[in-house]
Amino acid sequence: MIRDITLGQYFPGKSVIHSLDARTKIIGTLLYIVELFVVNNFYGFLIAALALAVVIAMSKVPVSFIFRGLTAIFVIIIFTFLINMLMVDGRVLVKFWIFTITYEGLRRAFFMAVRLILLIIGSSLLTLCTKPIELTDGLEKLLKPLSKIGVPSHEIALMMTIALRFIPTLMEETDKIIKAQQARGADFESGNIISRAKSLIPILVPLFISSFRIAQELALAMEARCYNGGGGRTRLNEIHFSSRDIVAAVVMVLFLGVIIASRFI
Repeated sequence: MIRDITLGQYFPGKSVIHSLDARTKIIGTLLYIVELFVVNNFYGFLIAALALAVVIAMSKVPVSFIFRGLTAIFVIIIFTFLINMLMVDGRVLVKFWIFTITYEGLRRAFFMAVRLILLIIGSSLLTLCTKPIELTDGLEKLLKPLSKIGVPSHEIALMMTIALRFIPTLMEETDKIIKAQQARGADFESGNIISRAKSLIPILVPLFISSFRIAQELALAMEARCYNGGGGRTRLNEIHFSSRDIVAAVVMVLFLGVIIASRFI
């Protein structure tokens, strides 16, 4: 399950989505997330899902690889669905013991589950189709206007990119630790909740130690390359907008208009 996490990973490719400017993809992802919370009916979610399917097809990232990332959050999706289904008042459909399923609760549960799935897939596409260095440059460019009021745009962009980049690394490290503990006879499946929680201690301690080791190695590598922040820093490949980004911006604006219009269907 840990290896199924795709957030933070980069999938090499030469598709139209890969060739877009990082800033276009960042803004597009943020707009898509906002649009998912604007949608309030079936038609809106259908349009959002179809638009995401088109982007996935254009990115040429294997669908199986993208949907593999949902395996890690399957429990969260089910928990969210059940909570919304059982905790919302309205027209009663089914009632058993202390639980009551209403039409409004079932509708909200379905929409929340779909919204969460589309949000995870849409966010994963950003990192799958954008190199870490391009993501850093794009974030820094977008945050650069804030540097005039003292906001360290370069450092913030660097921290966010490092955090995303090391999610897969830490997951792989966790997987190695779990396999090493299981080879020594550790059991993480049997017992009650308290027993399972206690069994996580042999995983968390070496994971924290490994995290500090990775952070120290990264800091030493940056110092060895004379890294001193964003001041006066140059780049080998400067990012710039192209005609494709203009077309993508027009499509995003039109899509936003369609999503807003879908609220009134």
